[in-house]
Amino acid sequence: MKETASTAGPAARATPNVFEFDALEAAGNYRAALLREFGPHLQGCVLEIGAGVGHLTRMLRALGPVRQVLAVEPDFRFCQAIQASFPDQPVLCGTAAALDAAGDAILSINVLEHIREDEEELKTYHRLLSARSGVLCLFTPARPEIYAPLDRQFGHYRRYTKPELETKLRAAGFEILGLRYFNWLGYFAWWFGFRILKKTAFDKGAVKFYDRCLFPLVYWMETHVARPPFGQSLIATARAARR
Repeated sequence: MKETASTAGPAARATPNVFEFDALEAAGNYRAALLREFGPHLQGCVLEIGAGVGHLTRMLRALGPVRQVLAVEPDFRFCQAIQASFPDQPVLCGTAAALDAAGDAILSINVLEHIREDEEELKTYHRLLSARSGVLCLFTPARPEIYAPLDRQFGHYRRYTKPELETKLRAAGFEILGLRYFNWLGYFAWWFGFRILKKTAFDKGAVKFYDRCLFPLVYWMETHVARPPFGQSLIATARAARR
């Protein structure tokens, strides 16, 4: 990595509400499932786009095949939080567009929906990965019909459909390795809690209950019984084909 990768700079885009990170912190099984899905592709130099306060950074650093993690985060407060937790962690306080180093993989979890020009962001990911034919590990909110006031509060421009995300990935130059809906029960929980009841924050206790008692069964069903035709999120892996 070039030395500029570990320096801090101004934030360059809107960042998620801190409540999003609070929910992720309480969802240990959920985080573990995401890394299990992406694990086979996380190796060498991993660019973690939208690292937040470092909840996944810690887990990435512990993966054997991962040689180096570069945390990329536009919010200066969150960059400081990462560096306080991991003083030796390279952090770029900015966006993916500021990078000029090649990566073996990009991890982008709940980031793309915050970016108005999402197709340009995907092209940036392709640029950073194409030299090594690296893999994009992408996770986004799904299904526009459950877009709720909380999405707007978090700065989400959209929730994706599977065909939409597939089209945008291919247009950016990616070869899709896997693309599916994720967390079918969470679809109903989001629809009822945030679209119907119009809640404006997560209940951390409810998140913990869902993560510990319900999500393990939901995930087992999705991976061992049948892939759901809908879900709260989309999970994608895509290789950056050399142009």
